[in-house]
Amino acid sequence: MRTVVLDGRSLTSEAVLAVAESRAKVECAPDALERVRLARAAVEGIIARGEVVYGINTGFGALVNTRIDSDDLETLQLNLIRSHATAIGEPMPDVQVRAMMVVRLNSLLGGHSGVHEDPLRQLQAFLNLGITPVVPRLGSLGASGDLAPLSHVALALVGEGEVRFGDHVQPAIEVLTNNGLIPCPLRAKDGLSLINGTSQMTALLALSAERLHTLLPMADAVLCMSLEARRCTVRPFSAEVHNVRPHIGQRHVADRVIRLMRGSPNLADHADCDRVQDAYSFRCSPQVHGVTYERAMTLQSVVDIELNAVTDNPLVFPDPANPGPHEVISQGNFHGEILGQTADNMTLALFEQASMCERRMDQMLDPARSGGRPFLARQSGLESGLMIVHYVAGAALAELHGHVMPRSAFSTVTSGGQEDHVSMGATACMNLMSAIDRFTDVLAAELLIAAEAAEDLPAPMATALNHLHRLVRVQVPALQTDRSTAEDLRRITEHLRDGAWWSELAATTALMDA
Repeated sequence: MRTVVLDGRSLTSEAVLAVAESRAKVECAPDALERVRLARAAVEGIIARGEVVYGINTGFGALVNTRIDSDDLETLQLNLIRSHATAIGEPMPDVQVRAMMVVRLNSLLGGHSGVHEDPLRQLQAFLNLGITPVVPRLGSLGASGDLAPLSHVALALVGEGEVRFGDHVQPAIEVLTNNGLIPCPLRAKDGLSLINGTSQMTALLALSAERLHTLLPMADAVLCMSLEARRCTVRPFSAEVHNVRPHIGQRHVADRVIRLMRGSPNLADHADCDRVQDAYSFRCSPQVHGVTYERAMTLQSVVDIELNAVTDNPLVFPDPANPGPHEVISQGNFHGEILGQTADNMTLALFEQASMCERRMDQMLDPARSGGRPFLARQSGLESGLMIVHYVAGAALAELHGHVMPRSAFSTVTSGGQEDHVSMGATACMNLMSAIDRFTDVLAAELLIAAEAAEDLPAPMATALNHLHRLVRVQVPALQTDRSTAEDLRRITEHLRDGAWWSELAATTALMDA
């Protein structure tokens, strides 16, 4: 099995997904562990000298001015984890929890948290053995880090709470014992370091980035099949058009469409048709799909930075030549505003693109505009064809519209006014995950309709689109008479979600370019 070496500096969203899906193990880089030990020495020096520093020997949040005796520091950390493990709602899927764990581990390996290396070793063991804490999804406010969900992870590290191991949920202490592990001791600063960071929201955003990496190009391929099925011109996608309005996303989408449509014989007959212009949902698609692409680029850039950021509080900057309280800085790297706003912007872009998908479906199903079979039924009137596929897409689009309200636009005051502005970043990132699901549903409906409409074309489509059409037909037969298409949509949705279809199309296009 592949091994991902975590060093606090080079983690990628692709590696997060590999570990989250148990396709890779993790290893802590030796140089990163040395940084961890150096920062830990600074923490222990502060304790030994009797200096008072927040997060090390004080209370938390509004209790910042309460000094804790040295004999109680370990109890303080354990109490912190127990009290903060108060998330609610359905459990997060194992993939999301594992992603959150690897993000947290990598952040701690940055060497500025002051954590002892024992919790890091325990996190590594959990990931490699497949021990996954049960974590309710709701509880983070996206500032002071993802405290509640991360506390459920930390609770399992100390042998409390529940974990999933294999196919069963069991008490954490039983699974630790059966795997030769012991509850992890929490020394000064350890508990706070484990829970005060942006790991839940970053993990969700990283998983979103990986889904969009294949889903958005696939959406352009579906657009191309709709262009073929509706016999639209590709002149609005010409490079000279987009060079005079050179937004990077717009140009990229137009170029992809031209490449995917290369060699299509169905395009030549548009020169003699009586349509002067195609509808906006076809003609303006680079300008709309392009925005989604640019939002995804921004999202990936934010994820790349956040995956290798140190986001807890306080942070430790070791100064062995001049030790003292100045080595520890209370600051705000735990605040998830950039993650929340990035997720919200991505959700809005997905809705706008999905609304354009729905308009193209209407164009292909309406005989007054398509000139084809009404609702693509074989016996119009006696049969309804794919009429209700359009309805279903509209229902999914309505739900997606509900996700557009920005979650990061809300804040609440907590901890006695000490924490008086929060990002709701975790809520925004969870909302994006749901929005991607609904976007995929709408896209599946467009592909099902476009594939059926393409059955009536007088000539084959472009090579890449013929290949996509065959992939669809392996899963979903052409319409011969009315049938339930619920299973058809489910199958298409699953193949859009796993990214395999786009990988095949990309390979086909690359061969054509070679």
